[in-house]
Amino acid sequence: MEASEFVHVSTGNEDTIGRVEPASKKFRFPRISPLFMLTVFLPTLFAGIYYGFIASKVYISEARFVVRTPYQQPVAGIGGFLQGIGLSKAQDNEYTVAGFMLSRDALRQLDEKLAYKKSFSSRSVDRLSRFGGLDLDKSFEALYKYYLNHVTITHDETSSITTVSVRAFSAEEAYRINEMLLEMSEKLVNNLNDRASQDMIKFASDEVDRAQAKAKAAAIALERYRSKNGIFDPKAQSTLQLQVVSKLREELIASKAQLAQLIAASRNNPAIPMLHDRIKTLNSDVQAENARVAGAQRSFSAFSPQYEGLVLDNQFAQKQLGATMTTLALARDEALRKQLYLERIVKPGKPDYAEEPQRLRNFITTFLVGLLTWGALSLLIAGVREHRE
Repeated sequence: MEASEFVHVSTGNEDTIGRVEPASKKFRFPRISPLFMLTVFLPTLFAGIYYGFIASKVYISEARFVVRTPYQQPVAGIGGFLQGIGLSKAQDNEYTVAGFMLSRDALRQLDEKLAYKKSFSSRSVDRLSRFGGLDLDKSFEALYKYYLNHVTITHDETSSITTVSVRAFSAEEAYRINEMLLEMSEKLVNNLNDRASQDMIKFASDEVDRAQAKAKAAAIALERYRSKNGIFDPKAQSTLQLQVVSKLREELIASKAQLAQLIAASRNNPAIPMLHDRIKTLNSDVQAENARVAGAQRSFSAFSPQYEGLVLDNQFAQKQLGATMTTLALARDEALRKQLYLERIVKPGKPDYAEEPQRLRNFITTFLVGLLTWGALSLLIAGVREHRE
């Protein structure tokens, strides 16, 4: 139909030709498919309302630390540089600390001292973000899963620096949780040091105590044997005794020679009987002294085997004591060398502003994801319809 039409109108005796204007059309909204509403419009609307008016602010407190030892085997690269400034790499222990921070024990201590569950269940936090907001499960395991979503630990293999990020709904809460995690980790490292030191040093100390007891017992046994038998050192005493015997024999030989000379010169010499008595006495003395050295039941040679055994026991005990003392000193040095230190590189701080949620970005992301979903489903539905036709 044209925009306007000419019609013939009869008015009495005259015919009138006039223009008749068509009725104006009403405005209609474009028809929106249910699929578009479901995948794009409603999610975007919800995201706008939630991120614009409901979502709670999230503050992130971050700290960095490294676990170091006083000494480590030389390594290349950044590890060598860290060792040069006294920050030797101790990756295994850093993983231990990180594992503790993400453990149930750490969460229990946080809940006991900082009322973690109560803080994150507060009505001041929006229902979607608070603990137990949508889920009726408020068990400790559910709290632990919630905790893992709010504490993040990353480890840089190159620099051996570990970063701890704590998310909370207030700057003070994020700071307190991060600070307490580091304090508990420092305590854990100290406990590891104490246990390692005690195990190493205690074993060495016990060995020293046993060696001291053996050395003392050996020394007492040797001293008792000396006191009981009236000897100090059979070998040394035998040497002295043999020297005495040697002198007596020299005197005996000299006396015999003198006697022979006197007899040859004058058989009636009055000194001859005296020389006979002296020679007889010297023979008796030589035999007696020889008996003290060897042969008799209480000679030095009879005492020597048992005495030498006691001396060897004493010497062995003394050497063993010295070895255990050296081991104890080495154990102490090793314990000091393997001491661990949690060095704070970046201390926890109170965030000045909330880093999450990123409202505009989340809103746009929801819209774009909805569009992609709507486009993909539309193509899929159109393909199915075409296949059916």
